[in-house]
Amino acid sequence: MFGRRTSIAEIAPTRPAPGATPAFRGVSESKKSPPTIIEPSAPPAESTRSDEYYVTKSMIFGALIEAIDLSQLARLDAESAREEIRDIVNEIIAIKNIVMSISEQEDLLEDICNDVLGYGPLEPLLARDEIADIMVNGAMQTYIEVGGKIQLTNVRFRDNAQLMNICQRMVSQVGRRVDEASPICDARLADGSRVNVIAPPLAIDGPVLTIRKFRKDKLTLEQLIRYGCISPEGGEVLKIIGRVRCNVLISGGTGSGKTTLLNCLTNFIDAGERVITCEDAAELQLQQPHVVRLETRPPNLEGTGAVTMRDLVRNCLRMRPERIIVGEVRGPEAFDLLQAMNTGHDGSMGTVHANSPREALSRLESMITMGGFALPIRTIREMLVSSVDVVIQTARLRDGSRRITHITEIMGLEGDVVTTQDLMLYEILGEDASGRIRGKHRSTGIGRPRFWERARYFGEEERLAKALDASEARNEA
Repeated sequence: MFGRRTSIAEIAPTRPAPGATPAFRGVSESKKSPPTIIEPSAPPAESTRSDEYYVTKSMIFGALIEAIDLSQLARLDAESAREEIRDIVNEIIAIKNIVMSISEQEDLLEDICNDVLGYGPLEPLLARDEIADIMVNGAMQTYIEVGGKIQLTNVRFRDNAQLMNICQRMVSQVGRRVDEASPICDARLADGSRVNVIAPPLAIDGPVLTIRKFRKDKLTLEQLIRYGCISPEGGEVLKIIGRVRCNVLISGGTGSGKTTLLNCLTNFIDAGERVITCEDAAELQLQQPHVVRLETRPPNLEGTGAVTMRDLVRNCLRMRPERIIVGEVRGPEAFDLLQAMNTGHDGSMGTVHANSPREALSRLESMITMGGFALPIRTIREMLVSSVDVVIQTARLRDGSRRITHITEIMGLEGDVVTTQDLMLYEILGEDASGRIRGKHRSTGIGRPRFWERARYFGEEERLAKALDASEARNEA
């Protein structure tokens, strides 16, 4: 695999300035240890790796790119390619008489392998299952979210060019691009994690990369109950809502758990149903055997060829769906989703950004109005009432915990006002000594919800009655 090669922009970092003297003064972090976490209140600390470390790495990386045949490397499996790179880097270190300890050399080898074969400094963060979000604000600042709290890490990139190369590598794997001509991009990783990139000139201080990670072990409704996101009785009501084909709108703020809850609810869809999902970046992880996944497409270089969410929703009506799942309703596709819900596609679901069930309905009205539909407000509200059965509200509380705060039914119209009733609410009681919020889910005492007859049709009325009675008993206790 030896033989002089020219460097490639997709991989190689910028070379050190002529005359720079590489030196290596030590690295304190272990190869297998996660990056050091700095509490948000603390001032940003200097990276445990010195500038000399990055100069040395850059020099070795440049020599590696000149020595390696990338076309042959691409034919190897990941482990063989990693071993080949390690052998060449060890030889380069020996030839250039670079003095470092075994642990320091292992750190350097791991970093370079990640740069060539993976996503560089992000690889240790992507491997950590407890991280929910990775937020890179330029080359020198990377935050993560763990347990609902944002924390600063010591992860850094050599420069903005390296960060931009990694962003381009991520989005190109799903046929998308990000550059000065197209500086905003939504994409996804192989594991379904959602990726957003905004590049210069829109991002002034360097490329901004945001990754919404998904756990390798998919969360279930039982786990949400165990974590206190919903009470056991509320969880039983949600299971029944999923089974009896209620049309559901999941509302909440950014990072409140809307997509996670949507995934949990879809677990109760019957295995014989044909489900079609429409998303901007495919992230839903349905377990049913008959699922068709659709994804929007941005315009090409000529500005044509875009496929919007509305295009997908309208087309899937011709695909004989039994349920339509829209990852996020954010535009005129709201009209088509309501039409689908109202024309025989019971059990359809979608998510929307809003702070309460009533705000969620108002947002749907606004989306339809801004989509250019010249409909009277009363007509739109009649569509809402006849289409949406239940709004489930999620929230991320100030301590970072996530809770389902409302299970709300759409009842009808009184004049021009949409009437709703809450089946269950989350009541905040205070906080404990450690600052964690204490609260409880309580029933509002509704004896029979509006979807009671639907539950009877599917043979679920006894379970629904037991869940509501148990919730009432918990209130009294």
